[in-house]
Amino acid sequence: MRLSSTTTGSGPRKIGLVHGLGADSGTWQPLVDLMVATGEYTVTTIDLRGHGASDRAASYILQEMADDVADNLPTGLHAVIGHSLGGAVLVRAVERLAPMRAIYLDPGFHLALPTTGLRGRLFWLAPLLTLGVTQLRQQRHSAGARAAYSPATRALIADAQKRFDGSMALGVFREVAFSPIAIEAPLVPSAVVLSDESAAVVPDAMADGLESHGWTVRRIPGVHHDMQLEDPARTFEAIRDLL
Repeated sequence: MRLSSTTTGSGPRKIGLVHGLGADSGTWQPLVDLMVATGEYTVTTIDLRGHGASDRAASYILQEMADDVADNLPTGLHAVIGHSLGGAVLVRAVERLAPMRAIYLDPGFHLALPTTGLRGRLFWLAPLLTLGVTQLRQQRHSAGARAAYSPATRALIADAQKRFDGSMALGVFREVAFSPIAIEAPLVPSAVVLSDESAAVVPDAMADGLESHGWTVRRIPGVHHDMQLEDPARTFEAIRDLL
C-alpha cells in the first residue's frame, strides 16, 4: 500500500520515523523540530495504513504494515526509529530496510496481557471489555503527563485520533500479545529505549534477554510511554547518543 510520507530537513543523516497505534506522522513534530534544528538530519515520517493521510485497509496484520513500511521508506537509512506499534512493525521490516541502526521506543514487542490458561481464556472471551479496562487504567496512570502537554501537542494528538481507523485496535493488540518477538540477535545494530511504563510492552525479562543477545537497552526515567511527546528533548538526547 502507498503510504503518506513527509520529509523535513536537509542534513546528512537520514532518519525514518514510524509512529504508534492511533498516532500519525504529525505526532512526531516536537521531536522532528529538535532534530531538524541541528542541521544534521533529514527526517522522513510516514502514516501507517489506517492512520493519518494514508488509506484505510481491509486488513491490519503486522506483517502487512511492515511490508508497507519497507515499500515506502528508503533502504539504507542512517536509522529508522519506531515507537510502540511502530516498533512492532519496524522489527518485521528491518531486514528489508537494512538501516545502519534501528531504534525502538517502548516498542510493542510483547504485551503484558494474559494469553494462556484460564485467565487467558477469560480475558479474550470479551476482549473489548477487558482491553478497555486495561487501557483505562493505563490512561489514568499517564493522565498527569498528558495534562502537561502543550496545546499544540494536544492538537496533534486530537487530529491523529480523528483520522485513525479504530477498528484495527483489537486485532493489533491480539497479534502483539500472542506473537511476541523472538529474543535473538538483532538483524542490524539495534537499541531499545524504555520508559517507566515499558513493562507493558517490553517486560523486564525480555529487555534483559535482548541485551544478552547484543541489543542496546537504555532507559529514560521519569517519562511515560509517549516519551517523544512528553519529553522530546530527553528522547532526542537518547536517540542522538545512540546514533
